[in-house]
Amino acid sequence: MCGSVRYEARGEPLVVGHCHCHSCRRHTGAPVVTLVAFTADRIRFTGRTRSIYNSSPSVKRAFCDQCGTPLTWEGFSRASNAEVIEVHISTLDDPARVFPTEHWLHDERIPWFDTADGLPRYRGKGAAGEEPYRHGPVEDGLPD
Repeated sequence: MCGSVRYEARGEPLVVGHCHCHSCRRHTGAPVVTLVAFTADRIRFTGRTRSIYNSSPSVKRAFCDQCGTPLTWEGFSRASNAEVIEVHISTLDDPARVFPTEHWLHDERIPWFDTADGLPRYRGKGAAGEEPYRHGPVEDGLPD
């Protein structure tokens, strides 16, 4: 928001997804969070050093200590077998250039919230062989 922390990501993202997990919602104060994932070696941070919060034993979340903007989810991805940094889509200079392809941890969503798209919904993060449990929004507003 304030521009103190900047980053550059090289190459195409691994995946772009909407995360409905309790932790992401708490980190941002939003009912859903859209993240763009890159392997950690493809992101370079510039400007002010981002602040890190260890939200669980293997997960870090970064934010700007000047304005409080949530910046990243950082951890190991089994799907890509690498350290991954997922940046919040709204921190991109041009968030319209990337498109979400799936929903993660959809069964953790707030029951009254869903998005009107036909994207696959996963109970996990859609990793290695996980099949979506549905496509499209829950129509009655309640979880399955």
